[in-house]
Amino acid sequence: MTMPAAPLTSLTDVLQQYWGYDSFRPLQAEAMQAVLEHRDSVVVLPTGGGKSICFQAPAMAMPGLAVVVSPLISLMKDQVDALTECGISAACINSSMSNAERLQVANLIRAGRLKLLYVAPERLCTEKMLDFLESIQVSFFAIDEAHCISAWGHDFRPEYRMLQQLRIRFPGIGVHAYTATATEHVRQDISTQLGLRDPEWLIGSFDRPNLIYRVQRKSDVQKQVRAVIDAHPGESGIVYCISRREVDELAQLLVRAGYKTRPYHAGLPDTDRIKHQDEFLNEDTQIIVATVAFGMGIDKSNVRYVIHTGAPKSLEHYQQETGRAGRDGLEAECWLLWSSSNFITWRKMQEELPEEAKNHALECLKGIERFCTGIVCRHKALVEHFDQAYETPNCNACDVCLDQLDLVSEPLVIGQKILSCIVRVKESFGADYVAQVLVGSKEARILDNGHDELSTYGLLKEERKEAVRDWIEQLGSQGFIERVGEYNTLSVTTAGWKLLKGQADVRLLKPSKKKSASERSTKIELTSWEGVDRALFEVLRGLRRRVAEEHGVAPFIVFADTTLRDLARRRPTSLVNFRQVHGIGEKKTADFGSLFIDVIRDHCEQQQLTTDVSAQSESTPRPKASPAAKPAAAKDALSLSSAKQLAFDLFKTGKSIEQVAEATSRSVSTAHDYLIDYLGVTVQEDPAPWVTEAEFARIREAAQTVGLERLKPIFDELNQTIPYDQIRIAVACLRNSI
Repeated sequence: MTMPAAPLTSLTDVLQQYWGYDSFRPLQAEAMQAVLEHRDSVVVLPTGGGKSICFQAPAMAMPGLAVVVSPLISLMKDQVDALTECGISAACINSSMSNAERLQVANLIRAGRLKLLYVAPERLCTEKMLDFLESIQVSFFAIDEAHCISAWGHDFRPEYRMLQQLRIRFPGIGVHAYTATATEHVRQDISTQLGLRDPEWLIGSFDRPNLIYRVQRKSDVQKQVRAVIDAHPGESGIVYCISRREVDELAQLLVRAGYKTRPYHAGLPDTDRIKHQDEFLNEDTQIIVATVAFGMGIDKSNVRYVIHTGAPKSLEHYQQETGRAGRDGLEAECWLLWSSSNFITWRKMQEELPEEAKNHALECLKGIERFCTGIVCRHKALVEHFDQAYETPNCNACDVCLDQLDLVSEPLVIGQKILSCIVRVKESFGADYVAQVLVGSKEARILDNGHDELSTYGLLKEERKEAVRDWIEQLGSQGFIERVGEYNTLSVTTAGWKLLKGQADVRLLKPSKKKSASERSTKIELTSWEGVDRALFEVLRGLRRRVAEEHGVAPFIVFADTTLRDLARRRPTSLVNFRQVHGIGEKKTADFGSLFIDVIRDHCEQQQLTTDVSAQSESTPRPKASPAAKPAAAKDALSLSSAKQLAFDLFKTGKSIEQVAEATSRSVSTAHDYLIDYLGVTVQEDPAPWVTEAEFARIREAAQTVGLERLKPIFDELNQTIPYDQIRIAVACLRNSI
């Protein structure tokens, strides 16, 4: 029987009560209305666009149990943890649970005490589970990561096809599909495969305006990657590599250079993959170097950069993988480091595919190749690939629009020289060889072939070979050159012959001079930090991490970075004002309000900062205009990265946390966080001199009984006689010894 729709107005109360949000994001209200009215829907919103709330909020406003299909255990766990912290009754059923745990969840469902249940498609579609759901009141089905059902999607999973029977077994209950990345072809396939009935189509913008895209030809990968990491000290990032070997090699190089890094790929043991992923989510490590095996199960909101050390095989993959950055809506960088060999590798791998699939894969590869070599706004190129218009004249968030690429002043002349050289070598050589001829290389092969006698030899000798290679790739992406045969030799196309005759237009780019970190700052970054006391933000970040460890959840589940920034901007000192901060609902106010308020009050008193700043005055300067405020300026003399480096040097000599706090002009809690980071980087197994030998022995014994995953069980096992800070230091060393 079809249930009556719940009023949409009640959802505003739900949003405010549980999530602390005052308004809907684009298309959220329409998506929620479709759920409330029991109409099927296909919802495509960009990562970070608030897809999950589109079904989580209606679940709280409707009678019965909402069933959410999710592909990975880790993703289910993060979602359930986040909902529980907000005061929402949610659970999951998966293969990692014991029979007793699954029975407990079933009993909660029968008692009507759960609002959301997360389950994998293969478990949901068992006869036993379907019979069980038919015996209770189900409010609706939400299919998360719905692109997995389409063979044309970028992450097809055959088990999703089992979901076709939901429409047959539950004819009166709404089925809703949610994804972040789907072309028109994939969207239609999702609807067909799920058997949706006249679904509501809600397609949001594919643009992620908070992401800053930069594309660069690969040269010294380690140097290029480290430059990005160093621009984000202490922040989380993902580095994607094409092969497992590249992952292992780069991860080892970064570890040796002192970065808190872990590898992740399908060749690692399950225990290592789980451990590394958990360390990343819990901020015990800051960088994951991974193949594309890492990502879908990551709900981490504060990834500040994603680096690709090779071009992925399609723009769909690139959109999905870069979408893991900046899920909280704050600025994040996406660097794509590519080489022509990436495309050769993908083409070879695709040769074994069936003909139709191979043709589709090759078309996808051409799309990402055009993106790498193109000179169109990166946001525009991505959005228009998904058949949407992009009218913004300047995104202010990519290397093209930020004027970090320069157009060649005489592209026609350069293009003609390159094409002429290809003709002179009788279209029998690849890009690297042609570039060497043009720059006048003395390589033996060129001399043996007599190509140093050609009229085109050395025509571009004033240019670097890498620049000439780039131009060859750009000519290829614009259709003037094509690769042919087993050895990918270069051939001039019909359009290329027109260019040789001066009958076509071409555009070529070259890298601009490198800009300093300050010049690279974008309008997005400046706006998102406006009015935020950065020192307080760091203090609150350390507090969030300690609270998360005590609760056994990831830090971003306690509070998103957007919330921490708003706290450091408004600096509330009462529960009433704390509750007004973005992303703080009733339960989090009750759970964490007093603790965070005390820390904010102490910091503001020490730094002579105004407190309880209203939302209307957020853009105004915060420090009090008085002589007493001057010492605070001295506190900022050390940047965050230099302060941490000084702390590491001091810890190396055995200085206490209090001494380091004084030397770096940071709070004791921040110095404590520096110590935890130092122990992780140095992989130190002995916590002396910061924890006594006797305390360490007691903590180790307690950990052997209750495990190392959470601090609170250890604290309780020790009868609360050793402070959390000491336990945290000891546990960091114990984890290093595993």
